[in-house]
Amino acid sequence: MDMLSHILLIFKYIIPGLGVTLSVTVIALGTGFLLGTVMAVFRVFGGPLLSSLAAVYSIVVRAVPVVVIIFILYFVIAEIVDLSPFFSGAFALGFASGAYQSEIFRGAIMSVPPGQMVAARAIGMTRLKAILNIILPQAMRLAIPAWSNEVTLVLKDSTLVYVIGVPEILRRAQWLSARTLEPFIAFGAAAAFYIAITVLAARGLNILERRYKILT
Repeated sequence: MDMLSHILLIFKYIIPGLGVTLSVTVIALGTGFLLGTVMAVFRVFGGPLLSSLAAVYSIVVRAVPVVVIIFILYFVIAEIVDLSPFFSGAFALGFASGAYQSEIFRGAIMSVPPGQMVAARAIGMTRLKAILNIILPQAMRLAIPAWSNEVTLVLKDSTLVYVIGVPEILRRAQWLSARTLEPFIAFGAAAAFYIAITVLAARGLNILERRYKILT
């Protein structure tokens, strides 16, 4: 098979999986962001009960392999709420990522000087308004470098939805390998796509970090 044929097959088999991979990653990161933010706030400001619940969530979820969470959501939860394999995989990754993001945001929140909360309360803000308007905006800016690593990890973990049949890049590379009997080209092309996405995401987040960095 000549080079042109290989390139055409790569476009035919793998390119359609690029959108699936990006969609899974974005949904997982968004879900994890919401969960992680809420759990981080609970850990720092939630009092004994909410703080303990958030700590248990973080410890338990980080101790369980992500693929096990995917299987639980797909074979158990999805049977009850009728989730497609795509959303089962994406939400499972988001649930797992939320535990890691909660630790990132908790550290960032604790890096905001305590005087910020005192000052906000002194001008009449409620505790919730102070968290939403003063603490979290600063914490999110501080969290960008660590969150960048989580983006890369979730992108790579998106390959795990392959186990429940979601046609993302890796699964399509397997199809291409079976079609051509040339696994190096198929999986090499998949690796090249992952490298390109990771580099682009890292550069974008670096720009974001420089733009919103808190000067000291």
